[in-house]
Formats: sequence, C-alpha cells, structure tokens
Amino acid sequence: MDSALNCATPRAAPAPSTPRKARGFTLIELMVVLVIMGVLAALIVPNIMGRTDEARQTAAKTDIATIMQALKLYKLDNGIYPTQQQGLQALVVKPSTPPIPNNWKPYLEKLPTDPWGNAYQYLNPGVKGPVDVFSYGADGKPGGEGANADIGSWQ
Repeated sequence: MDSALNCATPRAAPAPSTPRKARGFTLIELMVVLVIMGVLAALIVPNIMGRTDEARQTAAKTDIATIMQALKLYKLDNGIYPTQQQGLQALVVKPSTPPIPNNWKPYLEKLPTDPWGNAYQYLNPGVKGPVDVFSYGADGKPGGEGANADIGSWQ
C-alpha cells in the first residue's frame, strides 16, 4: 500500500484562498465599467456643454442685480447715485471727486467683472432707468444676439 501511495502523482499545493475583495477586478469588469461611463458621457456632455453661455448670462444678471442693490443703498445713504465720473468704483472706494458723499461706507467688497472678464458698464443718467448697469456680453461690444447680446439692469 505504501508503494501505491508513492506512485501517485504529486498534487500541487492548494492555492492560498484569498477573499474576493482582496483579488481586485478582472479586465472584463473594468472594460464593462469603462464602456458604461463612455455611453453616459456621450449622452450627458453635449447637454452640459450647450449651457455654458446660458450659465454665464445668468451669472451676469445676478452680478448686475447685486450692483444695482448696492447703488440703491448708496443713494439711500447719500441722496444721489455716484456720478458717471465716479463710476461703479464709488461702491468700493470713497469717491474723491465731487460730489463727495457724506455718509459713504463700502457697499461692495470688490467690483466684479462680468463672466467674460470685462468690466461692467455704468451710465448716469441711464438710458433705460435712472442709472444703467450692463455687460456687453461675450463679444464685449454693444448690441449682438445670443451669447453676444447686452445684458442690463433693465431686463
């Protein structure tokens, strides 16, 4: 019997059993996940990319509303809006040109630029209201349509 046991083919040592979690993912599993992510990206990215202009226009409208609120507070405190010469900077730094406001305080921490990196425009007297605050849009020029359209406090 001993000789029969010795003739048997030697068995390989059993592989150490490791839990499934420690072994990682197979190549097939990774490929399936990548394909799913690619399909989702192909469906979602075009919808998001078309909205950047819309988001910038909304941001400009929000900035303009904030500037208009600061201008109204300035007028409540000082009786007048900043002059054309003093400009929107009068909301951040006390004007040094007449008329010097008596009850001035900082109305904005800093003057924002529009979402396209340009300064907001200020007219006193305004064309569409007592004062106008506006952005020339994506092209930075008066007029235009779509993303290039002017965005103002009158809208």
